[in-house]
Amino acid sequence: MATERNSVELVDDTVVRQFARAAMLAALMGASVLVTIPVPISGAPPITLQVLFVFLAGLVLGPVWGTASILLYLTAGAVGVPVFAGMESGFGILVGDTAGYLWAYPVAAAVTGLVVHRGTTLRDLRTAPLPIVVVALGMATIVIYGMGAAYLAWLFELAPWAAITAGVLPYVPGEIFKMAAAIAIVRSGRITPVGA
Repeated sequence: MATERNSVELVDDTVVRQFARAAMLAALMGASVLVTIPVPISGAPPITLQVLFVFLAGLVLGPVWGTASILLYLTAGAVGVPVFAGMESGFGILVGDTAGYLWAYPVAAAVTGLVVHRGTTLRDLRTAPLPIVVVALGMATIVIYGMGAAYLAWLFELAPWAAITAGVLPYVPGEIFKMAAAIAIVRSGRITPVGA
């Protein structure tokens, strides 16, 4: 019996490093929920550092791998890994009170990456103009809280202002801090996009 031997092409080194970074960022995002600050408003998600990692996914990994990282995080939580706020897990979270925010995360990472990197080719973030980075993070924040508040309004039949009061305003100071932290991290030069 003859055995056929074919050569196998190896996966490009850049792809392997990007996948490893995406998996690491998803794991860090999951670990960030160990610290949660509850918000005393019905249906409002607790304050966590998850959005910081959404920002970093878009900034460091770009629109493609940043989105993949967040989808990996959501998949891990859906199949039972306790990575959602309050160490929760399960598919029910992805259709529960905080689903609008969670589904906005991959969109926000993609928006951040597209704006900062001006497409899918990664660039050195130390040379990216600061106003562009701030605008990208602002746009990502609007996506996250817009989708989150819209979902809360739909789910609880809230008026738009009530949804904004419950699902956006309590988080604004924290989001400004997370934006500043993300900018400081990428501007330090310790984390650079692969291939930039």
